[in-house]
Amino acid sequence: MARLFGTDGVRGIANEELTPTLAMQLGQAGAYVLTKEKNHKPTIMVGCDTRISGDMLANALMAGACSVGANCIFVGVIPTPAVAYLTQKYRVDAGVVISASHNPVEFNGIKFFDGNGYKLPDALEDEIEQLIKDNMTGLKFPTGPGVGKVKYRTDAREEYINHSIKSVPVNLDGMKIVVDCAEGASYYTSVEALKELGGNIVAIHNNPDGTNINANCGSTHMEELQARVVYEKAKVGLAFDGDADRLLAVDENGNIIDGDRIMAIVGNHMKSQGKLKNDVIVATVMSNLGFFLMGQKQGITMEQTKVGDRYVLERMKEIDASLGGEQSGHIIFLDENTTGDGLLSALHLLQVMVETGKPLSELAEIMEVLPQALVNAKVANHKKDKYLEYPEIAEAIKKLEEKFAGEGRVLIRPSGTEPLVRVMIEGKDQKLIQKEAEKLALLIQDVMF
Repeated sequence: MARLFGTDGVRGIANEELTPTLAMQLGQAGAYVLTKEKNHKPTIMVGCDTRISGDMLANALMAGACSVGANCIFVGVIPTPAVAYLTQKYRVDAGVVISASHNPVEFNGIKFFDGNGYKLPDALEDEIEQLIKDNMTGLKFPTGPGVGKVKYRTDAREEYINHSIKSVPVNLDGMKIVVDCAEGASYYTSVEALKELGGNIVAIHNNPDGTNINANCGSTHMEELQARVVYEKAKVGLAFDGDADRLLAVDENGNIIDGDRIMAIVGNHMKSQGKLKNDVIVATVMSNLGFFLMGQKQGITMEQTKVGDRYVLERMKEIDASLGGEQSGHIIFLDENTTGDGLLSALHLLQVMVETGKPLSELAEIMEVLPQALVNAKVANHKKDKYLEYPEIAEAIKKLEEKFAGEGRVLIRPSGTEPLVRVMIEGKDQKLIQKEAEKLALLIQDVMF
C-alpha cells in the first residue's frame, strides 16, 4: 500500500480513490491520534471547499470521528486558512479541511490541523496511516452517551473576515480590484473583506455550483483575469485557488505577479518598517533564481526548503521567520496565521500599493524574473517517486545538469498532490530551456508509461 499522505494531506478522485469508507477511517484514526492525550471529550472543526463531493466526504469523516467519541463542529464552505485560524481561536482539539485545492472537481482531499492550527508533521500522519492499515486495532468505539455529535455553525466565515481585516487594516477607498474566486471557497470571504475595506470590487467566478471549481479560472488559469483587469482599467487583479490558501496577482497592465514577486514586494516593505523578523524570507527550491538574487541585493537572508508549504512553515518556526512561501502563491504570514492564506496575502500586497502610492508594475521591478520552464510529465501515481530508478531518465537528467551547470539549474521532483513528475529548468535562453524541459518530460512519460 502506497503512502496515503502527500505534501498536502490525502488526495485522490472522490468516490474512486478517496472513498467515503477511507474518509470515515481517516476520521476515526485522525480523531484518535490527534486527541488521545486529552482528558476531555475532544472536538474537531471541519470545513470544506465548494466541490460537490465535499458533503459526502465531510459527513463520512465526521461519522468516523463521532464513532470514536469525538464531537465535530461543521463550519461549511470556508477557506483552508480560515479553518487553521478558527481551530486556534475556538481552542478545539483539531481541524480538518475537505479540499483538493487547485485540482479539478473530480478530485478531493482531506488535510488535518493540530489544535494550534498547524499542518501535521510526517510522524503524526504516519501514525494515522498505520492505524488504518492495522484496521483500527486498539481503538475503542463507545456506545450510548460516549458517541460524539455534530454541531453546525454558519457564522465562522465572518470571524475569519474580521480577523483578516484587523490583521491588515488597509484603506482601499475607491481602488478598483478584479477578484477571481475560482468558483471556490473564497467566493464570499474575499469579496466581502475587500468591500468592507472600501474597495471597488469586480468579482468574477464567484458563483460556485459544486461542479465548476477551478474550471478555467482562479490561480491556475489567469487569462480571463488578465484581460478583465485591462478592460476594467483596474489597479490590480487577485486570483485565488479553490480553497483560497494561495494568491497570484495581475498588475494594471495585465501581467502576472507570481508568489515570488509578491513575497519580494511585501518582504522588502516589511523590512523597511522593521517588521520582517531577522530580515529573512523562507522559500522553496522551486523559487526563481531571480528571487534569491533579489535577496542578496536587498540584504534579506533567503532560506530554502523542499517543495510544500508545510516544509516552509517548519523552517519558519525553527528560525522565527515572519514571512515565507512558494512561487505558486502559498504565502505564510506567521504572525497572523499558521498556513498559506490567500486573503492575508492580498491585503498585504494591497497595503504596499496604498502606502507607497506605486502601481503594482513598478513595485514588481524589485525582482528580475529569470527564464524558467516548467513541464509536467504524466505518470502513474504509484510510480511518480521512482523516476530515478529508470537508467534512461537518470542519465538524461545527469546530462542536463552538466549542460546548465554554472548558468542555470535543473530540478526534477514528483508532485505531492497529483500523478505528475515536474521538470523545471532555469537558464538564459527561454526557447532552449523550454525545449529541453519538454524533451525530458516526454522521455519520463514514455519510459514510465
